Amino acid sequence: MRREFKLPDVGEGLTEAEIVRWHVRPGDEVKVNQIVVEIETAKSIVELPIPWDGVVAGVLVEEGRTVDVGTPIVAVDTGGEAGGPDQGPAGQGVADRNRADQGSADQGLKALADDMVPRPPEEGAVEPGAHGSPAPKEERQAVLVGYGVKTGASKRRPRKQQAEPIPAAPVANPARVEVPGPAPTARPAEPVPAAAPAAGVVAGSGRVAVLAKPPVRKLAKDLGVDLATLTGTGPQGSITRDDVHAAAQGGLQGDLQGGPQAAPEPVRQAGPQRREERVPVKGVRKMTAQAMVASAFTAPHVTEFLQVDVTETMEAVRRLRALPDFAEVKVSPLLLVCRALLTGVRRYPMINSSWDEAAQEIVVKHYVNLGIAAATPRGLVVPNIKDAHALPLPELARQLGALAETARAGRTQPAEMAGGTITITNVGVFGVDAGTPILNPGESAILAFGQVRDMPWVVDGELAVRKVTTLALSFDHRIVDGELGSMFLRDVGAMLEDPLRMLAWG
Repeated sequence: MRREFKLPDVGEGLTEAEIVRWHVRPGDEVKVNQIVVEIETAKSIVELPIPWDGVVAGVLVEEGRTVDVGTPIVAVDTGGEAGGPDQGPAGQGVADRNRADQGSADQGLKALADDMVPRPPEEGAVEPGAHGSPAPKEERQAVLVGYGVKTGASKRRPRKQQAEPIPAAPVANPARVEVPGPAPTARPAEPVPAAAPAAGVVAGSGRVAVLAKPPVRKLAKDLGVDLATLTGTGPQGSITRDDVHAAAQGGLQGDLQGGPQAAPEPVRQAGPQRREERVPVKGVRKMTAQAMVASAFTAPHVTEFLQVDVTETMEAVRRLRALPDFAEVKVSPLLLVCRALLTGVRRYPMINSSWDEAAQEIVVKHYVNLGIAAATPRGLVVPNIKDAHALPLPELARQLGALAETARAGRTQPAEMAGGTITITNVGVFGVDAGTPILNPGESAILAFGQVRDMPWVVDGELAVRKVTTLALSFDHRIVDGELGSMFLRDVGAMLEDPLRMLAWG
């Protein structure tokens, strides 16, 4: 029995997700709870397991596409038997429909799509997970995995007897689109087989019908490739991304040599489009944009800057690296910046608070979930270390390392980004001295740590070369006034100038 796995609600209240990467291909055997696909929601990347044993019959959505919750994304042959619509009275009229479909490529594609829909069992069949009760005679509509089935009055069209098996390509049926082609010729029109449409000249139109999916068409448009000149290597002659990339790489030589595949007019039209690129705003980047806009136009931001001599901090980092307790963890200046901030929060608890607009209250938090802003290929994420104030220094170093590794791999989960109370952003790793960071929504302060540079500095009345950095503190002026923000920043800087103060004040 063929079953479809639909994109589930992963528990974040979201309505759509992007297919990032498939771990299976058609023909692969899968086991219950085996990870088959990675999706990106507006918050993170999530791995989805399959709920059945079986063989992958077809991957219905290609990588890079965004689909709604409830959309079938993969079909699995579970090996059971189910009554098909081709049997008994339901199979009557198939020959008539086949004759009507001859010569129509669109009907052929539609039939293939129908084949991917699971067939309802006959009367008396037992639905797995339905407590062994006989299935009703009415047609049933598939719903999200884990929610059972429901009856409905809708009827499916009987399955075509002559339709070919599920195509062995990890995509849904490619869309059929007409694009300008070469000049019409005297070639007579030929009927296109219904079950296996291919690109060709449409009779009397002078246009070429090309099998290509929307992402492939967009890629061809961006690269200036004329789809009508390509020979597809995908199912039913459809054009794939690899076909477009190969044509783009050889396009320049083809234009110079004037080969038969050259299409001068479309290439000239697409020339200016190569100067721009449109990147869809979705997933983590979309959520980040919404959060930053809300923060920037809700909380009145104030930013203060402080240059600090961190020569002693850099020496302390060197000495910590030599201790056995830190042998298996990464020790960086950021570790001591975190410790200085945590100590500063203990001295000034109001800096670690939030504004409750509904209750018109300031919520002072006597715990610290320390957020660390991390730049990833999919956008900015801010995972946080829970109860960082209670961690000893070696454990804090381990948590920082694990957080960074998870973020770089794109595996940060929503729970790891929720509940932050105050944030550090390390802009120094990009060679930047300072900036004006925007508050993470729901927090009242964020500290930017700039790069550490050798700079001339006055020490005991004499000029010397010292390790210097710039700290920038942005805070919500509804909660933190200039005095509180200044004292907090001053004390954090003092602890980085002399790390011994962390022990004295901690």
